[in-house]
Amino acid sequence: YYLGGKMQDDNNKNMILASVLSMLVLLTWFYFFPQEEYKPVTTDQNSISDNGIASAPSAGNSVASVPSIATTTAETREIALEKTKRIEIKSNRISGSLSLTGARIDDLKLLDYNVKLNDTSEKVTLLSPAGGPSAYYILHGFSPAGSLDFDDVPTATTVWSVENGSILTPNSPVLLKWDNKNGLIFYREISVDNDYMFTITQTVKNNTNSNIALAPYGLIAQKGPIARAAYGRQESSKNGVYILHEGIVLQTGSSLEEIDYSDMPDEDFSSSERANLKIIDSNKEGWIGFTGKYWMTTLIPDNSAFKAVSKYSETADRYQAEARQETRQVLAGQTLKVQSRLFAGAKEYGTIKQYGEDEGVTDFVDSIDWGMFFFITKPMFALLHFLNGLIGNMGWAIIALTLIIKTILFPLAYKSFVSMARMKELQPEMEKLKEKHGEDRQAMQKATMEMYRTKKVNPAAGCLPILLQIPIFFSLYKVIFVTLELRHAPFIGWLKDLSVPDPSSLLNLFGLMPWDAPGPNSFFVILSIGVWPILMGITMWLQQKLNPSPTDKTQAMIFAWMPWVFMFMLGGFASGLVIYWVANNTLTFIQQYTIMRSQGVNPDILGNMFKRFKKEKT
Repeated sequence: YYLGGKMQDDNNKNMILASVLSMLVLLTWFYFFPQEEYKPVTTDQNSISDNGIASAPSAGNSVASVPSIATTTAETREIALEKTKRIEIKSNRISGSLSLTGARIDDLKLLDYNVKLNDTSEKVTLLSPAGGPSAYYILHGFSPAGSLDFDDVPTATTVWSVENGSILTPNSPVLLKWDNKNGLIFYREISVDNDYMFTITQTVKNNTNSNIALAPYGLIAQKGPIARAAYGRQESSKNGVYILHEGIVLQTGSSLEEIDYSDMPDEDFSSSERANLKIIDSNKEGWIGFTGKYWMTTLIPDNSAFKAVSKYSETADRYQAEARQETRQVLAGQTLKVQSRLFAGAKEYGTIKQYGEDEGVTDFVDSIDWGMFFFITKPMFALLHFLNGLIGNMGWAIIALTLIIKTILFPLAYKSFVSMARMKELQPEMEKLKEKHGEDRQAMQKATMEMYRTKKVNPAAGCLPILLQIPIFFSLYKVIFVTLELRHAPFIGWLKDLSVPDPSSLLNLFGLMPWDAPGPNSFFVILSIGVWPILMGITMWLQQKLNPSPTDKTQAMIFAWMPWVFMFMLGGFASGLVIYWVANNTLTFIQQYTIMRSQGVNPDILGNMFKRFKKEKT
């Protein structure tokens, strides 16, 4: 109860403790989530193997090797697309094409999402063809087992013929055919719904006189640069921190596993040995794919157990996720049909939640990285999503969410502010105790505790609401940072994207002066704060003025600088989060002022504001 050798006002001690806790949270945050720099990986782009065929378990539990097929990297994505015959993919939400070579789905754009804010000229590109500069594609097929080899089954270089359908739409699937000329006929039907889910039905007719064995598989492959740059990494780097998982996401049917790109096992594609593969047994409810900040591709095998494999080829600089289904026996004269699904699109909360609930994709909504406070983050975003649908503006939905959070925490806040107000009433008695005990600290502490016990005052009660705000702060930051619904979401005026910092700048008087604000790499960017960070600093300063400044000069200086230090430190955070802070500070001020008045304490706000100036004049 002593600071600097003197008994201080307990109100001020609680505020100092709150400030120290807040600073500790921020320092911890910046320590564990520093800005990352990604260096490009140099590879020989002219000798990359892009056959993209996965080996699968064959008869006798052996693993067949896959010959590498070297392709020449095209100069542009457009040239790579022109090298193969294609079938157009078209719906209200996606556009692209699939290649008849390999029947790959390797060209997909998301029509609802622009690369740049308010610029409809370029849509987000999710998939790109093999052989192009940023290959990212999906391939399905059969791996041979038993007496079959790769010449008997379709591979990534097989040219399929169109049996039915000229364009793939939600109302018109396409049917492809390939005959191996040795008694096996393969069919592949591909359909798509009105959102982002493809259904791939593979059929093989065994017209031979012998039984055969095949292992169905699906794989997603992407080149290293796209893995490091896709999914909005450029967008996330604007905030300078990385708090989300990017890489493999795997649902085994009972639990969710995340594997970072850096942790994916290596595999030498030039070797027949298959070592260090990440193979996880899963059941029919599982799925595996690549997830990022905003976009995702996921393999969902139906009605069959499968093995999930993730691996990285250093020689090809290729990351790969595979779903290997069990080896099937096809009797002579019989037909085998295997179905699986593929999600390739945006991680929209409502869409993937519906796939999980209505179509049985287990825990699909957990592909969104909810973080360590998922038990808070998930219901918080569900409420924010509902409020946004009700109000129609994400900024106002954040303010409404803040009001709801403050209402839920009001009983604790009430006890806290009442305790603080009652401690203010005890200040005259505290002064008497100081005069009575002088420098006898032990006696002073004992007498103070006895007074608190008699008056039924808990000096630590003011800290509980602050401690509860810490997980709420992290959860809301997570929600605003990783969820797609805030990307390019406008608020009012100049705020057109709540997922990035306030674009206005103090250094050009918020656009009134004829020069641009400093760029993100400028030394002066920390001074280039916008209107909402300034409002955050002002509301924090006003909240302080509900109580007199500490009598100790050091404490008074700390309190005087704290709102403005926080203003500059947090000004570069997403504007949606800053709006939450402004709303939270404003509601806290109103709550505290009202409660203090109800307890007979009349805060002299104007007096506390100008007290320092009066002292200097005196």
